[in-house]
Amino acid sequence: MSIRRVMPDIRSESLEESRDFYGLLGFEEVMNLGWVMTLASPDNPTAQVTFMAQDKSAPVVPDMSVEVDDVDAAYAAVQASGAEIVHPLQDEEWGVRRFFVRDPNGQVVNVLGHR
Repeated sequence: MSIRRVMPDIRSESLEESRDFYGLLGFEEVMNLGWVMTLASPDNPTAQVTFMAQDKSAPVVPDMSVEVDDVDAAYAAVQASGAEIVHPLQDEEWGVRRFFVRDPNGQVVNVLGHR
């Protein structure tokens, strides 16, 4: 399994203000669904940060996201470890397959792959 990118997920009720602030550092909006927005570096598109007012289909806002090349294999490995699955593996209408897992520090990790 290969990691494609890792990004922080920041809970925010101020998506536009966050976009404007991080724009000062060179980030540009690359995705905005109204409840979730991702900003990326135009020179290094895997350098990203995501802001979420809520999560559309999960019970919590994750603390970070990890995109992998095989989300099903990641899910199997995490399940076998006994780690707490916070949100089950599922296909989302916005084009990702994902699940949430709680890490040993209590942080919620959104593990995803694009379909």
